[in-house]
Amino acid sequence: MKTALMALVGFCVSLLLAMALGEACPPSCSCKFLGDRKGLQVDCSSQGLREVPALPIDTKRLYLQNNSLTTLPPGALDSLNSLEEVKVFDNPWNCDCHILYLKLWLEDVSAPSLANVRCASPDPMRMKPLVQLTGNELGGCKKLLPIKCLEFFWRDLGLIAGAIFTLILVAWALKFSKKLLCQVKLSPCNSRSYLLGRHTSKTYKIL
Repeated sequence: MKTALMALVGFCVSLLLAMALGEACPPSCSCKFLGDRKGLQVDCSSQGLREVPALPIDTKRLYLQNNSLTTLPPGALDSLNSLEEVKVFDNPWNCDCHILYLKLWLEDVSAPSLANVRCASPDPMRMKPLVQLTGNELGGCKKLLPIKCLEFFWRDLGLIAGAIFTLILVAWALKFSKKLLCQVKLSPCNSRSYLLGRHTSKTYKIL
């Protein structure tokens, strides 16, 4: 009886997990639990995907290789905080300005995967590893440079102005404190001089 009850509970738990997995797993992917690792393996490889589907936040292994992905929107994978392994090679990546998100994201999350990613376009960068891509080769990004530089200029200018204003306040405070200290030190001497003058004048009057 006890064994049958435990088996029934186990079946119910498995059913609930399967239902939750079915809701979370993208339709074009296959998912499986990793057991004690408490996460999911999401396999979306070889599905002809042109964009990354909505992924479960507890994804630990993500396979997106051999699809038709050309770009990745900024922030598309930022919610996958548990990710430990990712594969995105064999996709026709367009290495323009927008590929920087994927490059920087892979550098932080899975540097070994970055070595296997190659550009498919534009022609001058065809078959070049994404890891070797430099800012000078991203011609489309040059149009954004004046705006970015202007933002950095105003930001730096604000920081410099704030630093100068702070230094002026500190210098004024030091000067005021020194002046106040001198007044405190000199006040007893002035009082003595005043009393001594009054005493001397009285002496002259008596004489």
